[in-house]
Amino acid sequence: MTGPTARSRARHDPADGRAPVRRAATVVSVLFLLIGVLGFVPGVTSDFGDLRFAGHESEARLLGLFQVSVLHNIVHLLFGVVGLALARTISGARTFLVGGGAIYLVLWLYGLVIDHDSEANFIPLNTADNWLHLFLGLGMIALGLLTTRGRPRR
Repeated sequence: MTGPTARSRARHDPADGRAPVRRAATVVSVLFLLIGVLGFVPGVTSDFGDLRFAGHESEARLLGLFQVSVLHNIVHLLFGVVGLALARTISGARTFLVGGGAIYLVLWLYGLVIDHDSEANFIPLNTADNWLHLFLGLGMIALGLLTTRGRPRR
């Protein structure tokens, strides 16, 4: 479909087609999708036979470092899909980066306060995940703010 109807449906403004915040949100979203898929790949995920749906009992580790579960991988995939959808507009991309970054900072705090061997660790999280969530949260917020600095909000 072409013409004004297609543009309005996609909420695409040709003037913002190369907006840095949209590119940043797209790259971050694709990385989330990639990580979500790689979490299901034996070899990339060590101890793949110990992958559980959820909970701290899942001993599978993405890249041998980050504790993952089926739920953890699905969350990454969903985050990637949502990010791609929101990256279609400047305001959506900024919302994804800043809001998603805030979510990851909350997840970092959650990982700090729970006992990693308890039922509260349902995602699951380990120390490597906690550090990643801290840097990911700060990085996403920084990208969302710095790539829209000086631009009028729409």
